[in-house]
Amino acid sequence: MSEPETTRRLPTLEKTPRGPGGPEGPEQSASAAAYTSGTGGGRAGRFWSARRVPAALVALVLLAVAGLFLYDVAAVRAGQRAMAWRRSLADELASRPLENTWVLAAAALAAALGLWLIVLAVTPGLRGILPMRPATPGIRAGLDRPAAALVLRDRVMEVAGVQSVRITVSRRRVRARAIAHFRELDEVRGDVDAALAEGLERLGLVRPLALTVHVRRPGKR
Repeated sequence: MSEPETTRRLPTLEKTPRGPGGPEGPEQSASAAAYTSGTGGGRAGRFWSARRVPAALVALVLLAVAGLFLYDVAAVRAGQRAMAWRRSLADELASRPLENTWVLAAAALAAALGLWLIVLAVTPGLRGILPMRPATPGIRAGLDRPAAALVLRDRVMEVAGVQSVRITVSRRRVRARAIAHFRELDEVRGDVDAALAEGLERLGLVRPLALTVHVRRPGKR
């Protein structure tokens, strides 16, 4: 996969002292190297999900319920009897007290569904897409997190001494777990930090992602 090209300068790395560990045991980078964007490049919010499936389901349910009630009301106005289910529902609502278990359960369910719909309405969604810095006014771009992880993995695999690596990209952090089969672990860790920081800068993301790097030796067979 080709990497997005950019002319921005490389990011800076801030590292805290590393934890103890021997050359044969698991080494963990305590740096959590916070990569910082070289040039702001503008701001862009998250992508909003259309949420067509929840909207369609709610619309269909409301349409069915409204159509059923409208048909029954029109039938009553035409001189026919109301449907048995509506008479039974009216009797239950008139006779059951508010502290009844079924009434409270139905109210809780309705409140939960309403809260869920409110959350869907006010949150962007599309958590798997990372917004990128806008290069052209009026055009927005985003990068899938698995695609970003694949690009960063390819960069780390180019580091000398890295046998394998697993990259996990979340909305705020990149975690790399590498296995080094030669070279000093501190040297490999530093090169992996630098490679990931440069790779993140070239991805051109809006929000800087923190880095957490773990480097260890292969397990004994």
